Amino acid sequence: MSANNHSTASNPETDFFLPDLCQAQSILFLVLVSELLVFVQILFSSSFFDFDWLALGLASLFIQWVVLVSAALLCNIRPWLMGMSVPKATGVAYGLILLLTLLFSLGAEMVLEGMGSVTESGWGRIVRNLLIAVIMTGMAFRYFFLSHQLRSREQAELASRIQSLQSRIRPHFLFNSMNIIASLISIDPDLAEEVVEDLSSLFRASLNDSTSEPVTLAQELDLCEKYVHIESLRLDDRLTVQWDVNVDAGAIRIPLLTLQPLLENSIYHGIQPLPKGGTITVSIGLVGPQVQIEITNPMSDTPYEHKQGNRMAIDNIRNRMTALYGPEALLTTDVSEGFFTARLIYPVKS
Repeated sequence: MSANNHSTASNPETDFFLPDLCQAQSILFLVLVSELLVFVQILFSSSFFDFDWLALGLASLFIQWVVLVSAALLCNIRPWLMGMSVPKATGVAYGLILLLTLLFSLGAEMVLEGMGSVTESGWGRIVRNLLIAVIMTGMAFRYFFLSHQLRSREQAELASRIQSLQSRIRPHFLFNSMNIIASLISIDPDLAEEVVEDLSSLFRASLNDSTSEPVTLAQELDLCEKYVHIESLRLDDRLTVQWDVNVDAGAIRIPLLTLQPLLENSIYHGIQPLPKGGTITVSIGLVGPQVQIEITNPMSDTPYEHKQGNRMAIDNIRNRMTALYGPEALLTTDVSEGFFTARLIYPVKS
């Protein structure tokens, strides 16, 4: 398996400060906020006990027309705005909203005049509507911009966290592999070349920067088999791995270098201390909408000195999966009847 060595490219859909107003959730938010502001404005302009329901209805009708049409327009031109600088895109969006406010204000004046409901200067109401639009649009854009900055900061922190939590090949494995290669060069040059290729694949994956981009389970399993192949040369017949894969490995995705560190733990903390070695069982299946992976290995009856390293590796993978999938990802461990089991559950995502 060859790992992708490019960094994850930024997504322009999420890099733009203006939210996607084509989504029902965004439109509902704008409608509710604007309606709340209209209610507060009417409440302050009239007595609580003599609430002007007619004014509320007319103001709500006006503001919702402005909000919904503005949202529809910005939804359609958002791809065009994304190609502009932030100041230019802000200015264009700002100008369009004010233009719509002006047009709807003029239309409302014509309706009010036809109803004979004009009690103040029409231009006074238009100027007031424009001032309110300037203030509210400015506040909304400021909120969108700050929210975008916060999301960008959180995404950067998440990427940094995932990068720091990504499991790296342990130095002892490198030294053991180099010793194996050195011993094979004169005995079996072809096998030594295979080990070098397997080792290079492992290190390409370990040094990959795209840690947040999942790979297929088939690719991860291929990486694990390369690792097991190298370790089997060191441990000989003391190491056996049984694979029980009951899913379409080409369709299921998993973060890069998730299974390999768990296998390394099973070998380093389970098989290696046993004089006769043992068998590691890797079972993978689907439980509803989730992937369940179990790695089981025998344990020595006597404690050994690597338990802290084992916990550290397990904790790193657990934190990494939680950072990527949230609370839906779960990594648990269990010791029963001389066997250690690591169980990983995470949601199926395309």
